[in-house]
Parts: sequence; C-alpha cells; structure tokens
Amino acid sequence: MTSILVVCTGNICRSPIAEGFLRDALVARFGTDAPTVSSAGTWGVEGMAATPEAVTTALERGSDIGAHRARRLSLVRPAEADLVLGMAGEHRAALVDEPGMVDRTFTLKELVRVLESLPSVEPGAGPDSLGQRVAQAARTRQSGFTGNPLDEDVADPLGMPLQSYRAIAWELDEWIARLVDGLYGVVPVSATTEG
Repeated sequence: MTSILVVCTGNICRSPIAEGFLRDALVARFGTDAPTVSSAGTWGVEGMAATPEAVTTALERGSDIGAHRARRLSLVRPAEADLVLGMAGEHRAALVDEPGMVDRTFTLKELVRVLESLPSVEPGAGPDSLGQRVAQAARTRQSGFTGNPLDEDVADPLGMPLQSYRAIAWELDEWIARLVDGLYGVVPVSATTEG
C-alpha cells in the first residue's frame, strides 16, 4: 500500500490539519484502498496533542484530528513513504539530503504547481499510481521547473489567534484538494436529472 508523510515543525498545527484533510479526501475517493497518510515534526514533542485551535478549525472544515499525537521526524521512517510533503521549504530541506529522498520530497505548494504543469491524469487513476505521478513531478522539477519559489510555505499559526488558524485551514483545504486532483485526476461532477 502506498503512503504519504506530511511534515511541519512541531506536528501540532499545520501537518495534523493537512494530514486530516488529505486522509479524508483520499478515503472519499478510494475508500479502504486509499494511501495511508501520517505526519511528523522536525522538532515535534512525541505524544503532544494538536493545538485546540488546530482541532477546532479542522473540525469546522469536516476533519476530526482530535486524537492526533505528535511524532518526531527522527523517530519515524520517512524513507518508507512514497511521498513526503513539507509545509515549508525548511521541512523539505530537512529531508532531501537523505539517500533516495530528493525525488519524493516536495513542499505541498511546490508539488501542486508541478503537477498542474503536467498533462492531466485521466479520471479513474488508482491509488497505486502515486509513485508514477511523484516520479513525473520529480523529473519535471529536475528539468528546471521552479514554480513560485517565493510562495512555497504554509505559515505557522502557532501562538496566533483562532482566525489565523482558520485562514491556514482554509489554505490547506484548498491546496490539498488541488493536490489530490493533480495526483489522481479531476473527478467529473455527475450530471443530475430533473424528475
């Protein structure tokens, strides 16, 4: 089964929200065949709960991350993930020097922009196509695609008011939706018939 690892700094704000949104979107698309999604922090305190603001804003957008517990990146195995998504450039940089990680590690915004520059995936792509799509993105990046290097980071809302968390949750929800479409193709909206 394929897997995705989301990385931020403390694993109590951005990455738990992104993990929840991504997991929910993939389960909605693939059911029990969905890739597994987990998260970790470069400086995470093992076992710490997500901030109350992160839990609240994720729940407001339909994702329950109340049971989340932080994990420190050094205690997980990022090399086992098919894709690693950093919330900021510093998180990508923490991993790209690891053997075999550079072609599977992107910031969320970077990967979305790369995927949107590629030909669309035909609807119906399965969860196992993740590795192929990530490899295409890595080749595109290696060929000189730069996207928007001045806008790669998702801001860290730690210590900010609830409204800031809401803005970050909205941003993550939008980028995650684009990511899933970029990886697996846009699902056509079913036409409804009038009765």
